[in-house]
Amino acid sequence: MNNTLSIIVPVYNEQENLGRVEKELQEYFNCANVPTAVLFVDDGSQDLSLSIIKKICSRNPAFHYISLDRNYGLSTALKAGFDAVGSTLIGYIDSDLQTSPMDFNLLLDYIDTYDLVTGVRSDRKDAFLKKVSSLVANSIRRSFTQDGMDDTGCPLKIIKADYAKSIPMFKGLHRFLPAMVLLLNGKVKQVPVQHFPRIAGKAKFGLRNRLFGPLIDCFAYLWMKSNYISYKIEDKG
Repeated sequence: MNNTLSIIVPVYNEQENLGRVEKELQEYFNCANVPTAVLFVDDGSQDLSLSIIKKICSRNPAFHYISLDRNYGLSTALKAGFDAVGSTLIGYIDSDLQTSPMDFNLLLDYIDTYDLVTGVRSDRKDAFLKKVSSLVANSIRRSFTQDGMDDTGCPLKIIKADYAKSIPMFKGLHRFLPAMVLLLNGKVKQVPVQHFPRIAGKAKFGLRNRLFGPLIDCFAYLWMKSNYISYKIEDKG
């Protein structure tokens, strides 16, 4: 199969970063290993993000957007993106560009063998408190899910579209994508990627939703896992 890649870029009040997003994704198009397009998902931004996105899409045929009627959160924005695209592969990158689009090629190297490939921020450029809270949150989540992933919060991923569109979605799912792919009997891989400081805009996650949110979501995941319907057909005639 000839793969195509749609990169989902969730946006919530990121007007200062969108010019850089356009520039860096255009540069990635020049070296992408597969034909690539971009889908902005505006998650009810209250600044000028949506008007900037519309201008970007009007001058770039490979850029597209959808706009949600209000702010729903990252998991819903990703779900909306998963539903909207028609490519064989779906990528995800945050609009703060603390990861590099160029590293999508590192993930693409493994996508024939695996169903989801996620980045691992091996040299994080975040503040000490943010790094520690993320480490604790990942430890909590990993103890619940047993997915073996070190950094599910890394905002650089590629997933096969068949899996992305089949995942039961719930609030907080963005932390559980590898675990959900494993639940669907898929295979996952983590790959070290670059990480950069946030240059503009404000982080959307604080200490409260970086620690307590994942703990609550873990119980939601366990409930969903225990009630998930899965079967294999042994024979038919």
